[in-house]
Amino acid sequence: MSVDLNHTIVPSRDKRASAEFLAGILGLSAAPQWGPFVPIKTANGVTLDYMDVDEVQKNHYCFIVTEPEFDVIFGRIRERGLDFWADPHHEKPGEINHLYGGRGVYFDDPDGHNMEVITQPYA
Repeated sequence: MSVDLNHTIVPSRDKRASAEFLAGILGLSAAPQWGPFVPIKTANGVTLDYMDVDEVQKNHYCFIVTEPEFDVIFGRIRERGLDFWADPHHEKPGEINHLYGGRGVYFDDPDGHNMEVITQPYA
């Protein structure tokens, strides 16, 4: 049996602004609104469907990228002056990690979701 993740809903206070923020950091495009959602489609076909809500419950989203893509994404994070951390608990500010022979970084989106970009999957 094959099971793949198709989409997930990302709660936000401003779905268009939040989707465009993440799309801009990752080098993706926020699609036109579809129903109540503003989707971002990743390379493996999964969509993050941003939806406006009154109260945002913060979540964690992790994206795996190549080493060259990490350089570009991390450059965008720094160019925008975003705070970033080497860990999910935000205890190592201004650092990236080097877990499993790769690199990783955490940053918050406008709604406080904990975004992570890594170059190697966790063992």
